[in-house]
Amino acid sequence: MNKEIQQLIDMGATVAQARAALNKYRDVMQAAEKFFEGEFENVVEDNSGRAHQPQSRATNRVEDVEMENEDDAGELEDDDDSDAYIDYDSDDDGGMPVNSGASKVNDPYAGIFFSKDRREEVIEIEEEPVFVSVPEIDQKVELMTQGRWMAGCAEGGEQSFLFSLYSQLSESQLSDLDGVCACPSGCGQTVKRKQSDFFAIYPKFSTYIKHLRNVVPQRCIKCQTEFCFACGEKFSQDARDSLWHCSNLQGVILGVGLFMIERLFEQQKEESEIREATERGTKRRKTRGINDDGSIGGSGKKKGGIGYAGELKEDSSGQAEAQANQLAKDSRIRALLAEVRDYLPFLQRSNGPYPSDYLPHPSSLTHLRRRFNLIAGELLRNDSLADMSDRHGLYFELLEWLETISSHESLCSMMPMPIMRNVSQQTVAKKTNTSSIRERKIIYEGSASPRELLEVIALQAQAALKGLESSKPHEELLPELSEEQKRKTIVSAKGKSRDDALPGGDLDETSKLYSFCRRLLATTVQIDRSLRELKGDEFVTRMHDSLPKAYTSASDSVYVDAGDTEEDAQKAYIKWATSSRFEYCDLTIPTTDDSEETLNYKHYFNNEIRMLANANIPKRSVAIAKELAILTTNLPVAWDSSIFLRVDDTRVDVIKCLITGPEGTPYHNGCYLFDVFLGANYNQSPPSVKYITTSGGKYRFNPNLYADGKVCLSLLGTWSGPGWVPFKSTLLQVLISIQSMILCEEPYLNEPAWASDAGTPQSKAYSANLRRMVVKTAMLNALQNPPEPFEEVIGTHFRLKARFMQKQLDEWLQEDDGRALVPDGAEYSGAGLNSSTSSPNGFKADIDALKDLLKEL
Repeated sequence: MNKEIQQLIDMGATVAQARAALNKYRDVMQAAEKFFEGEFENVVEDNSGRAHQPQSRATNRVEDVEMENEDDAGELEDDDDSDAYIDYDSDDDGGMPVNSGASKVNDPYAGIFFSKDRREEVIEIEEEPVFVSVPEIDQKVELMTQGRWMAGCAEGGEQSFLFSLYSQLSESQLSDLDGVCACPSGCGQTVKRKQSDFFAIYPKFSTYIKHLRNVVPQRCIKCQTEFCFACGEKFSQDARDSLWHCSNLQGVILGVGLFMIERLFEQQKEESEIREATERGTKRRKTRGINDDGSIGGSGKKKGGIGYAGELKEDSSGQAEAQANQLAKDSRIRALLAEVRDYLPFLQRSNGPYPSDYLPHPSSLTHLRRRFNLIAGELLRNDSLADMSDRHGLYFELLEWLETISSHESLCSMMPMPIMRNVSQQTVAKKTNTSSIRERKIIYEGSASPRELLEVIALQAQAALKGLESSKPHEELLPELSEEQKRKTIVSAKGKSRDDALPGGDLDETSKLYSFCRRLLATTVQIDRSLRELKGDEFVTRMHDSLPKAYTSASDSVYVDAGDTEEDAQKAYIKWATSSRFEYCDLTIPTTDDSEETLNYKHYFNNEIRMLANANIPKRSVAIAKELAILTTNLPVAWDSSIFLRVDDTRVDVIKCLITGPEGTPYHNGCYLFDVFLGANYNQSPPSVKYITTSGGKYRFNPNLYADGKVCLSLLGTWSGPGWVPFKSTLLQVLISIQSMILCEEPYLNEPAWASDAGTPQSKAYSANLRRMVVKTAMLNALQNPPEPFEEVIGTHFRLKARFMQKQLDEWLQEDDGRALVPDGAEYSGAGLNSSTSSPNGFKADIDALKDLLKEL
């Protein structure tokens, strides 16, 4: 059974109806249009299997269809004509198997391409802009040249559809037939199409649509037949709107509209980048000598301590203005998106679908995959759920697009398909006999799909909702939105804001974030429901298997194989750490009775936690929700150093953190535990942080990590320098500062008085003493007595690295200076540096014991 017949069957036609329609009209698009007009509704198969249409002169030859079909199928399948239709549920590396009609496999879409391991090289032509005068607005407008029309298409098979449609709707030097529209009555009259008819880029999309309404309906000057200028067919008597007459129109409208969106998006992005660069330059001039991390160090090359840059404060002036500018830009993009969205193929229109809604032009998917995916990808890569919530108008419109695309069988496959991103381009000038042209060699690589990017945000939204559970229930304020209510939250086709349609339009920040999270999660559910209905359960299951996971519970943890090489181990480690970096768990101390007494926690700040057991502080709840959203998917993970968090599943303000020491430091591969509590004034005030890996308050691991657990960091207010910025600073910033600025290469320099002693004997002795502490406490003891709730993390961390830690330990032993381990390395400064002992310092014994444990792992 050929592909064209299968396409008509998928739209509801019987085998006989599909064969009859294609036999009469040949062109699948025209056949589909006539089928939906009811022309073949009486076609049936007789007992012999032949098509039969009683009382219809349109099917005189239908009886011979089956005998001719075998030859026809061969012609259609081998036809390389550019008007053929692509199977969008296929790809170069695996396509959708065609169903036989007698039986279907469980997963007919098993060949859908999910892998991001793709690389395509494309040559694109850069053309000089061309402008023409148009009477509608009495000014010159730019024409979309063929090169610009086809730019960004990484799929060779799809380029032919773009080329075919452009040639058909504009003048062409390649063929006298392209650009010519003949009267469908056969009177011989023709009309020449111009590029400005369909490819003029007007200042406003609405002006472009108005122009098309004037151009598309044509009346033959010879026989007065009214026909469509895009496809050359007569308008049917029940045509509701000329701009939905054919898929040619749909393809060109979406192509031009998406180009206008992409250009506006890119222009505003460039403007923002220029402004930010200017502001950074101004700020640097004002704070000359201050490094990006807040420390004094000139160019940043000179080593120095951290966090003692005086009483500097971050300049937050202009923040409100910048936010207002961003919302104004969002409003323009949102309005344009809403206008263009009306022309997406959509079968659930309130006034019923149009013929082109059933069978979109191939270029429609092509434009969506290259132009819309670019914009959607940029917006969904925003790692701040709070920023999305603040810009909810634009993101609500984006979600509406994703739902609309996923609801159509011809388009929904792009949801799990990788976005092909431009990763490299090289411009080459070439000279011809008449002129010079510029070619761009562009390399595209596969990246995360729209559904994968949405999943990352959905995981953040789930965490944010969990963080909001401590505030008053929001169900009373925000009932589940109906489909009509959801659509009213989007900008209308005229671009006017309709945010007041959202329940509680002027809700506080808590309710706004809550509403946005629910809307986003509802979209993921709707997309998956559509894909399940259109593609099947097996398809959605495979897609979910490829999506990122925020965390796995202890019961879901599986053994991770380190492989045979260090490269294998690194890949396994990163994959494991990514899924294990953030988890909810029970941090309470079990009780022996059923008393309602306030629970105790396995946490340094237990008393403060108990005091806030029943607190309801809305601003704090919002801050915690935003914090969890960031932490869920943004904790740094690497072979060199990672951050792991465990959050109590009922008290999300109670957190434990484990940081593995960075490579190239005396802390390398050690495990360092911190207790974190988001107090009553969070986020107006910084979190409370306590360092736990002190061997019972015995060892001081850094000038900024005291033996009593105090963490000295300007962000925490425990050290001078740029401090916590209310409602802007984050816990993630604190954790990364500890990881990179405290657990550093030369920790001796973190003491202000010693900041200029880089590379001195005192600094080297301090680091040697630290290595002895690390092996004894953060490595050996961590393996022998892993702290709750990081038993599995510590075990897997050392097991995956066991073979490769041997070299590190040997190097540390060789670099050891033979001095005794002291609780505070500061004793090695001054006279203490000359003290030594002839007795063993126990370092070798600790390393040997650690090696034995690693061998067991």
